Amino acid sequence: MKNYLYSIFEKASAKLPYLNDVKIAFDIPKNEDFGDYSSNAAMLLTKTQKRNPREIANEIISNLDYSSDVISKIEIAGPGFINFYFTTQYVTEIITSILEENENYGRTKTNEGKKANVEFVSANPTGPLTVGHGRNAVLGDTVATMLEWTGYKVDREFYFNNAGNQMRKLGRSVKLRYLQILGDNIDFPVDKEHYQGEYIKDIAQELYNEFGDTLRDEPELGKFKEKAEKVIFADIENTLKVLNINHDIFYNEKRLYDEGKIDSLLKTFKEKNLTYEQDGALWLKLSEMGRDMNKVIIKSTGEPTYRLPDTAYHIVKIQKGYDLIVDVFGSDHIEEYKDVVAGLESLGYKTEHIKVILYQFVTIKVGNEIQKMSTRKANYEKLEDLEKEVGKDVVRYFFNMRSSGTHMVFDIELAKKQTDENPVFYLQYAHARISSIIREAEKVELKFSRKNLNLLVAKEEQQLLKKLSKFKEEIENATETLEPHKICTYLEETAAAFHKFYTFCRVIGVDQNLSEARLALVTATRIILKNGLTILGLSAPERM
Repeated sequence: MKNYLYSIFEKASAKLPYLNDVKIAFDIPKNEDFGDYSSNAAMLLTKTQKRNPREIANEIISNLDYSSDVISKIEIAGPGFINFYFTTQYVTEIITSILEENENYGRTKTNEGKKANVEFVSANPTGPLTVGHGRNAVLGDTVATMLEWTGYKVDREFYFNNAGNQMRKLGRSVKLRYLQILGDNIDFPVDKEHYQGEYIKDIAQELYNEFGDTLRDEPELGKFKEKAEKVIFADIENTLKVLNINHDIFYNEKRLYDEGKIDSLLKTFKEKNLTYEQDGALWLKLSEMGRDMNKVIIKSTGEPTYRLPDTAYHIVKIQKGYDLIVDVFGSDHIEEYKDVVAGLESLGYKTEHIKVILYQFVTIKVGNEIQKMSTRKANYEKLEDLEKEVGKDVVRYFFNMRSSGTHMVFDIELAKKQTDENPVFYLQYAHARISSIIREAEKVELKFSRKNLNLLVAKEEQQLLKKLSKFKEEIENATETLEPHKICTYLEETAAAFHKFYTFCRVIGVDQNLSEARLALVTATRIILKNGLTILGLSAPERM
């Protein structure tokens, strides 16, 4: 529908060039009495045209070349809104497209021939994935799928660092637990320099079972670190697989050093006079790049800060020729990523195609109690345990259903409910109910037909049809803004429209022609629900 409106406005701009002076937008009125779509274009043009908006609206309407088979009427409302009403005949035609394209309905070629890289999870192998990592994982994987549905060829990438201070802490923690197993009288420190989780004890026990007491003099960064990294990374991959998340590329930060990427970057910064030394540290002149203040990129200890390797890593991705680069970061990275972008731009790289999704963190709610999480202190909620508690579908949906920029409280009791209060149950039940209707129709040898779709004129039928017609538009909009929660909202509204239709419109046991038309409508609805759930990574059960 919206695309049709854009097309007639584009044609009208040849007669009314001033239409190119504003960004034409079409919104769905909250009150359906005001049409299917509404535009405020006339009011936006008042200032430049120096005319009454209603006068401008009349002029626009008189220059719109549209078919009466598509638009039944156009009205001016209020100070100058232009409201569009589509014919029932045009609205019902969406069923034909949905039934013909079936599981491919919603896919477009908008970005065909383009390549995208989505980097997500990117957790260092220092401990099990937490629910915080889970939000990152689900967001990244869903965005990657959305991009694929609009034509992108997508690489899912996992960036990690298995060197540096965190890994030294990991190796040290495992060794201390190993020495405790050997019987050494050691008090395990409860501080930021050691990992506290039970998984550290488990890894130490595995080492003891394999090597006995022969590792007493082994260095922390030897077998202790190596074993821990191997076990933890395997656990990370297994946890992600349960959520049907698989990465195409695993990029180790160590490669940046081994391949000379870091040295090359430092040399370039120096040649451009963008770094200086102070207090034994190396600073980047970010204040000359439009940022508020300069930042350290190599500490006085010789350890790099996040900004240095991440800038080098993004150069690698840029040089691969991606049309779109998406990073999924926790909200605590907001300043760092801006520094990285500034650094890239100072070196002459274009960054418009780098998009960052910043997500707020997650807390777990059990009853009225909120659980705080910390990987190092081991009072975290493991993503693996959450999956076992509420199931893959619920985990994926709950992490997708809120805007990434909002803090999320994961309500365990709500997640486990088998009622309409739980949006996952609500959506999957709608799909299962339609599947049941189709099975009942088969029993009485009723088949859907597109011959009499013009009979679908009831208010509930038209409301459901209009909701179905917006599926492609919703996918493209959500993909453009990288916001999966918009698809969740759309699906919930579609399920609500179906349930309302089902309450007032019988499918079986009415006039044959009407039954066949309504069966076509519910079949199309099932396709939309299934395709939407597929994009989100959820199953679409036929029985519940």
